[in-house]
Amino acid sequence: MPELELDRVQKNYKNKIAVENFSMTLDNGIYGLLGANGAGKTTLLRMICNILRPTAGTIRCNGTEIEVMGREYRRLLGYLPQEFGYYPYMTAEKYLRYLAELKAVPAELADAKIQELLEMVQLSSEKNQKIGTFSGGMIRRLGIAQAMLNDPKLLILDEPTAGLDPKERIRFRNIISAFSRDRIVILSTHIVSDVEYIADEILLMRKGKLIEKGTTEQITAGVKGRVWECLVDVGEVEMLNQKYAVSNLKNQGEQVMLRIVSDQKPTEGAVLTEPNLEDVYLHYFEEASGK
Repeated sequence: MPELELDRVQKNYKNKIAVENFSMTLDNGIYGLLGANGAGKTTLLRMICNILRPTAGTIRCNGTEIEVMGREYRRLLGYLPQEFGYYPYMTAEKYLRYLAELKAVPAELADAKIQELLEMVQLSSEKNQKIGTFSGGMIRRLGIAQAMLNDPKLLILDEPTAGLDPKERIRFRNIISAFSRDRIVILSTHIVSDVEYIADEILLMRKGKLIEKGTTEQITAGVKGRVWECLVDVGEVEMLNQKYAVSNLKNQGEQVMLRIVSDQKPTEGAVLTEPNLEDVYLHYFEEASGK
């Protein structure tokens, strides 16, 4: 069972700090890395995958720095970047076979593993089609399969459900949940529902820093007493939307039910309600002026 330790990891680009003093230890389980675009999530993941070197700090796997481990670390690793490379003239099956060789998957195991993964991501019937004919969602599913080819103990997924429809996203979450036993899975996303029900721990990242971590229950407890529901007239909606962070809006006849994240009671008739992870996300990452 792997243990991954990030010790004061930092990445600078000239005058910009992309990741700042990031420290934590991860063991088996699913970690949902949440943050707005530009929060530093991808840079952090690329350092964990040893694609980028930290400007400062160290990353260790089972007590050994990952740079020292070399091929041994790569054997533990599965990675799906936001944009992954593929050959459009290859069929899906040949592409996975090619990558299995690159990842040193034993030949006697590769074929069965490839067929299993094609079935898992529902591409078995298209395995002999050229990847260049695939839709964006099909390519994403193929990317998920290639990340799992070597049965990794450390699986890194950067925006894995981009381009997937709701049914495919649910199937993906179920796959990852079943796969995560005795493994570390880091799933970076800005789609809260991707991690709300399957992550063992949520990591909130803003402007390169880890600002909060904990279970979904622990994280949502941090905004308890700040989530309100209120039924208002249609004419009030725009004003409230400008002034507060509105996480949900639902028309109810001539009125509108608003769900608002605010330290103060937004309207006279507003009542407190139980927070969810989407409310937490809005609380930490809403950047609109005056909210």
